[in-house]
Amino acid sequence: MNIVVCIKQVPSTEEIQKVKINPQNNTLIREEIENIINPFDENAIEEALRIREKKGGKIIIISMGPSHAKKSLERALAMGADEAVLLNDALFAGSDTLATSYTLSRAIRKIGKFDLILLGKQAIDGDTAQVGPGVAEWLNLPQITYARKIDIDGNKVISERILEDSFEVVEAPLPALVTVTKEINEPRYPSLKGFLGARKKKITVWTSDDLTIDKKRIGLNGSPTQVIKIFTPQSPQKGEILSGEILDIADKLIECLEKKKII
Repeated sequence: MNIVVCIKQVPSTEEIQKVKINPQNNTLIREEIENIINPFDENAIEEALRIREKKGGKIIIISMGPSHAKKSLERALAMGADEAVLLNDALFAGSDTLATSYTLSRAIRKIGKFDLILLGKQAIDGDTAQVGPGVAEWLNLPQITYARKIDIDGNKVISERILEDSFEVVEAPLPALVTVTKEINEPRYPSLKGFLGARKKKITVWTSDDLTIDKKRIGLNGSPTQVIKIFTPQSPQKGEILSGEILDIADKLIECLEKKKII
């Protein structure tokens, strides 16, 4: 079974406050902060490894991003993936979810034969949950989102899909695309042997020229979602703390609310 896992490198949650914005195009400047594999995508990698352990096959990791995104691909290889592809081109910069899903779909078409595509349900820096479904649409594939369990039965995938207060069991014919939640597994830590083995694995870099792609659909030019303005909101006024006896506090509170014309 050939599995493609699409991952994204995102700012570490501990570094998120250090993120700066490029004033020219209103995109994130990621180079100066610590970046990690999107946590949900780590679950997708782990699930691919578990499926391969049962069914055999190959795991190919794809990521679109700057050169330093290779670190995330190296970690995915250390976890046990077989191959990695980095989509790196200045023309990809500024892609919204539509342009990103289109670019990823073109890379998957170049890879050729695959049985399953896995992604995390969403990225923690955007929280849109749109890229996975977008890739499925571009490739005209059946999709299952928010999966907490995956089983491969012959030529179909059976999944438990999370709803707000329950779950549903859904099946789809292969090839298919599935996005996964944190509940599906606990990602393994790469071992020292895994890191040493990853050094022997090549990370292939593809630019837009390596893909059969419509360049009007990629990057900022292919992104209908445009960020017009980014600003730091004003901090709200500091709250007032009332102290004393409960009855006195109640009287003070009522007086304050009346002054503010809330009551």
